Amino acid sequence: MKEITFINRNKSRWSSFEENMKKGDQLEPDQLADQFIQLTDDLAYARTFFPKSGSISYLNALTVKTHQEIYKNKKEKSSRLKSFWLTELPLELYHSRKYFIISMIIFGLAAALGAVSALNDDSFLRLILGDSYVNTTLDNIEKGNPMGIYESMGEFEMFFRITFNNIRVSFIVFVSGMLTAIGVGMLLMQNGIMLGAFQTFFVQKQLFSVSTLAIYIHGALEIPGIVIAGGAGIILGNSFLFPGTLPRSTSLMIGVKRGVKIIIGLIPVFFVAGFLESFVTRHYDTMPLVINLFIIIGSLFMIMWYFFVYPNRIYKRVKAHAASSNKDI
Repeated sequence: MKEITFINRNKSRWSSFEENMKKGDQLEPDQLADQFIQLTDDLAYARTFFPKSGSISYLNALTVKTHQEIYKNKKEKSSRLKSFWLTELPLELYHSRKYFIISMIIFGLAAALGAVSALNDDSFLRLILGDSYVNTTLDNIEKGNPMGIYESMGEFEMFFRITFNNIRVSFIVFVSGMLTAIGVGMLLMQNGIMLGAFQTFFVQKQLFSVSTLAIYIHGALEIPGIVIAGGAGIILGNSFLFPGTLPRSTSLMIGVKRGVKIIIGLIPVFFVAGFLESFVTRHYDTMPLVINLFIIIGSLFMIMWYFFVYPNRIYKRVKAHAASSNKDI
C-alpha cells in the first residue's frame, strides 16, 4: 500500500479521534480501548512501511493522548503487568536497540582505554579505584585469596547494598541523558575505564582466569545492565534535542516514558546480579568450574534472549498483525 493511500484511508478516523480528545468528550471505556488498539496498529504499520513519514509523529502523539485518557482514572488490571513484560517492554527494547549498540561501543572503548592506561601507568589504578581498595586487594592476593573483597561483609547486608547501588547507578546513567548524550557518555566512560583498569590489574598479577570467573558470575548481568541503562539515557537526551515535529515538551515526555520502561525492565536483572555477587561470588574458588561457567553463560544468554532476541520476535508478530489489518481489500 502506498503512503498516500494509507493516509487517505485512515485520516477521517484519526481526525475524529483527535477532535474527541480536544473537546474532552468522555468516551466509553470499550470505545477508548478500541481507539487505542486501532492507533497502535496504525502506528506500527507506519513505522514499518513508512519509517521517514511525518505521520509517525502525529500518530505517536495521538496514541500517547489516548493511552493517558484510558489510564487516567482507572486501576491497572492484573493482565497489565503480564502485557508489560511480554509485549510492551519487548517492543520498546526492539525500537531502542540502536541506542544500546551505541552505549555498548562507548563502554567497550572506555574499557579498552582503562586497560591501556593501567598497563602504561602504575598509578592509574589507584587514581581510578582508590588506594584503600587497591591495598586491600594486594593484601588479599598475598593471603592467597585475591577476590576476598567479596567476603568483606555479610551476605544480606551486601545484597541490599549492592542491589541498591546498581539500581541507583542505572538510574543516574539514565537521568544523565538530560545533559544530552555527552552526560551519558561520560558516565559510561567512567564505568568502562574502571572495569578495564580493574581487569588489567589482575592480568598483571597473573590472575586473569581467577578474576574473570569471580567478576563475571555477577558481572555477566551487571555490566550489560549498565550498558542498557546507557541506551535509555541516550533516548532521553535525544528526545529533548531532536523533538522532530512534536513540541519539545511532548517529545521529552515520550522519551522519559520510553526510558523509564527500560529501567524498570532492568530492576530484576540487578536483583539477580546483587544476589549472585553477595551469595555466590564469594564461593567462586570452591565451586566446580562447570557451575561457574553455567552461571556466566546462562546469565549472558538470558540478557541476549530477553533484551534482543525476544523483542525481535514480538516486533515481527506485531508487524504481521498490522500488515494484515491494513492490507488492500
